[in-house]
Amino acid sequence: MRDYLGILDRAYDGEYISEENWDLEKVAASARRLVRKYRLEWDRNQIIPTDDALIDAVFQAGLEMAIELGVYCRSTERIIRLTLDEIEESLRAMPQTLVMGEGKDARTLYARRIGDERAPLFFGGSPGSPIPEEYFLENVISYVQEPLIDLATCGTLTAIAGREVRTGQPLEIVATRRELQLLHTALARVGRPGMGMLAAQSSVSELGDLAVAQPNLLRRCDSHLVPLLNELKLDFRNMARAVNSWEYGMINASLPCVIVGGLGGGPPGSAVINVASFIVSNVVCLADYHILHPIHIRHVATTTREVLWVISAVGQAFARNAPAIIVADIYPKSGAGTIELLYETAANAIVNSVSACHLEGCGSADGKLPNCSGLEARWMAEVALAAYRKKMTREEANQWVLRLLERYEKVFAQEGGNPGKPFDQVYNLKTLRPTPEWQAMYDQVKTELKVEGLI
Repeated sequence: MRDYLGILDRAYDGEYISEENWDLEKVAASARRLVRKYRLEWDRNQIIPTDDALIDAVFQAGLEMAIELGVYCRSTERIIRLTLDEIEESLRAMPQTLVMGEGKDARTLYARRIGDERAPLFFGGSPGSPIPEEYFLENVISYVQEPLIDLATCGTLTAIAGREVRTGQPLEIVATRRELQLLHTALARVGRPGMGMLAAQSSVSELGDLAVAQPNLLRRCDSHLVPLLNELKLDFRNMARAVNSWEYGMINASLPCVIVGGLGGGPPGSAVINVASFIVSNVVCLADYHILHPIHIRHVATTTREVLWVISAVGQAFARNAPAIIVADIYPKSGAGTIELLYETAANAIVNSVSACHLEGCGSADGKLPNCSGLEARWMAEVALAAYRKKMTREEANQWVLRLLERYEKVFAQEGGNPGKPFDQVYNLKTLRPTPEWQAMYDQVKTELKVEGLI
């Protein structure tokens, strides 16, 4: 804690810079320079990079960016510089294993390697998606009842008793506590009460997060998010999350949502920023593990070619150079009840699995609507495990992803996207099973890809 107090001091004592100048003069300029220096390029048909020299160069460029820039504190408009010793020690100290949950339901996350002999683990839920209170419980159960799901996450309660939850206001506390109560109820109902959670998704500010840090809500064996803001920024609200969890003893998951096509430009520059973001998060977010969640500047989804490349490059870069526990999100453009959602999920699952990541999902329909269900989480796990069991090489995985892209890439040009249907229209709320129509789509795609040799 004494070391972190020094970080807080730097938030007041560091060099002043406006946020606009940080974005343009520091982050964007540094990304352009480092892409040129390390000759970083990407091929839109090589979704999963196989050039180890390129992957190592992405890591070195990100490390250089972290050392050069540090982190911007939005609350004080100051730069928090990090020393080389701090950065190197934080990389060495990253947990290689991490137990989440308790009792028979506990699972051990681990830092995966490329071609790892151990299977990935799966977080089931639709992180951040707005889920109505009236079927929040049923939505969570649809995920945690799936045998292949190891850990729980969930959507966000955006209204309580018909009242909108506003960031930083008292109802945010109520919503986050209600979320955790419903999560525990769901786990008890499916007979998995000790399952570990990545929760407090309803806490946009620090208020809800602080309110649930207690053993009967967010336990010490659970985790929560300490976001890093776009790009390479932090504020006192999120630093409060880190300080509170350090004192309480729960697990921190860093969350930088690097915008592909933003300040970093194309995929190479965005990957460099993502590597730098993970490195600084080790220090300023007190990260125990990382959520890999780059998003497309126009399409949001993680299933575009550009974002899939960033996911693969970053996952592989850490596996080769600084192993850490990385959980890669799946945020498809399509929503539940559409066949394209299953193709997008399959492509994303293959990329995540062969790129040394664990998996979390699915934030269907860009995570913007309650159009999500446990069925696509089951599919995510089945496809990722198929890639693992077949010992799929990166070259083989790339060919599969290209074939799947042909079946769903059209959704990015569709006006209004491909939102699908809300949870209560694709699941029976009494039986908590997919509707016949949604089940039939899943069966069709699974049969199709089984014939082709994927499953």
